[in-house]
This record gives sequence, C-alpha cells and structure tokens, in this order.
Amino acid sequence: MQVSVTAAKGQLTELVRRAEAGDEIVLTRHGHAAVRLVPVQAVSDRKSRRALLAAVRASATAKAVAGPSAARSQDFLYGDDGLPA
Repeated sequence: MQVSVTAAKGQLTELVRRAEAGDEIVLTRHGHAAVRLVPVQAVSDRKSRRALLAAVRASATAKAVAGPSAARSQDFLYGDDGLPA
C-alpha cells in the first residue's frame, strides 16, 4: 500500500497497526517512494543470541580452513628454487 506523506499524517495510527499486522506500507513524497513502515523485530533472548553467534563462528571457521593460508597463497608464482617462475 502506498500513501503520500501528507495523507499519512491523518492516519498514522491506522498505518502503524497495518504495518504491525504485516502489510507493506510505503510512504511517498511527490509520487516517489520515500520510506517503508515495518514492524520492529522482537529482541531475541540470550539462548537464541548464543546459537546465532555459534553458527557465525562455525561458518567463519569453515571458511578459514577451506583455502590456503595468506602466507602460502602466492606460492604458485615461484619455482622450487624460490625464484619467480
């Protein structure tokens, strides 16, 4: 749903209720989309935050192990004698 900023001034409470219910509310200015009203995400509890951090750490560890180390990443440029190939 698109509503001009001017029109939204008179119906802000209703627009907020609709956004909280899941409707997409876009406020327009001079016919162009300016802002979107979206509900605030609930603050997660300690258990879910810890689970998210564990998942991020596991993902980072998997990515770090997957490729060559930075110290060895340019070895293909040099021959066995240590000189440029």
